Amino acid sequence: MNYHNITVDDMLNGDGLRTVLWVSGCSHHCRGCHNPQTWDEKSGIPFDDAAREELFADIGRDYISGVTFSGGDPLCACNVDTVGALITEIHDRFPQKTIWLYTGDLFENVRNLPFLPLIDVMVDGPYVEALRDPQLRWKGSKNQRVIDVKRTLNEGKVVLWA
Repeated sequence: MNYHNITVDDMLNGDGLRTVLWVSGCSHHCRGCHNPQTWDEKSGIPFDDAAREELFADIGRDYISGVTFSGGDPLCACNVDTVGALITEIHDRFPQKTIWLYTGDLFENVRNLPFLPLIDVMVDGPYVEALRDPQLRWKGSKNQRVIDVKRTLNEGKVVLWA
């Protein structure tokens, strides 16, 4: 897997101060995407042991609320195995931290991923430029949903995060 950046102290991509991993690779190619440079899975740099340690050190800071996976698309075929392993390890090492994930996929299409129960919030759906609303919190277009994953899995229906 390749990535473009690890952002620390981010307040725009989830609740609280977060560490964000921006992965490379996205098959959705949404018109008006704010990160088209991340579409190519070969763009960016390899996510190696040094990057992994940097990510974990940043997440481990006391004041960091959690981690957000974005990109690109963390659930792109080129990313899903590595992202799943990272989510599992982060959940085990930092159980008090929240995990957010942005994807252009719909929740209903990825609900069987084995690591899904470890994610706290998923922002799903493709970005639709015609539905853009800069007043929306945590999402770019009105069709996207900010989903409370644990409640959704427990209740058997999509529950939006408040």
